[in-house]
Amino acid sequence: MIRKKPTVIVAVSLAAALSLAACSSSGGRDTSGDGGAAGGKADTPEMTVAMITHQAPGDTFWDIIRKGAEAAAAKDNVKLEYSNDPDATKQAQLIQAAIDKKVDGIAVTDPNTGALGGAIKAAVAAGIPVTMFNAGGNDAIELGALGYFGQGEKEAGIGAGKKIVDEGGKNIVCVIQEQGQQQLEDRCDGVTEGAEGANVQRLYVNGRDDSAVTTSIQAKLTEDKSIDYVLTLGAQFALDAVKSVSGAGSSAKIGTFDTNKELVAAIKDGDVDFAIDQQPYLQGYLAVDSLWLYKTNGNTLGGGSNVATGPSFIDASNIDAVSEFAANGTR
Repeated sequence: MIRKKPTVIVAVSLAAALSLAACSSSGGRDTSGDGGAAGGKADTPEMTVAMITHQAPGDTFWDIIRKGAEAAAAKDNVKLEYSNDPDATKQAQLIQAAIDKKVDGIAVTDPNTGALGGAIKAAVAAGIPVTMFNAGGNDAIELGALGYFGQGEKEAGIGAGKKIVDEGGKNIVCVIQEQGQQQLEDRCDGVTEGAEGANVQRLYVNGRDDSAVTTSIQAKLTEDKSIDYVLTLGAQFALDAVKSVSGAGSSAKIGTFDTNKELVAAIKDGDVDFAIDQQPYLQGYLAVDSLWLYKTNGNTLGGGSNVATGPSFIDASNIDAVSEFAANGTR
């Protein structure tokens, strides 16, 4: 049955959710020789979960998602089958392949509901529980997903726009690395709304080629010397922007969505002003763990509404608290 679409995004106690997930249904666990982040292994029967994302080749953001998913899978005795395609039509085909294989659960991103909604509904109709994460939060519950784990993209963009204006930004370029993905457009829409009084323009780049990203941003900065802020929508593209600013002889500041180890270092060095953290490790973890909770105990997270994993800002004021985890590849 499809549940009513929520009108708001709410946060639940993720600590409580993770605490629940730490126990198997009978309380018996094998903790010998594990000792890692998984903290032991559930004694429930093995289940197979297909994780299907819109990851583009070379996009290292998804390494953090996968680490979270793999940690949950190790704890929950889950066989995790990961696949990805940035082409929404091909991603829908991957969902259908998982349906045909009769997996025990599907965790999926939805950057394009028009292309993917039918396949997601087909999985639910086939009796396969589905969780959604990272992209598609506005449509998740309506499509029949058990839950959605991510940030409000437009809301995060609004926060970014306000922060940029507070720091003196007046002419902002919002860099989109993949056309046709709604969550990226939503971010830039939010920036435009939040940066009231500033000029916001969009720059589309080829996010599958870092050198092309660098060249495109540098060309834009060279063409328009009035640009004083570059906002990228992924950590690796912010690092490209650092090269672009230097190459163009620009004084533009740089902010970004998402983090990685190198990006944390760039904030420490003052090359990047801030990053918006949506906690991708947590998204991957909860997308898998919530399927295990549902299959083993009938639990759902969020009470029929989306579970917010972000956004939060990382900048010079709190970067030291994040750097340890970034070095492990989990932030």
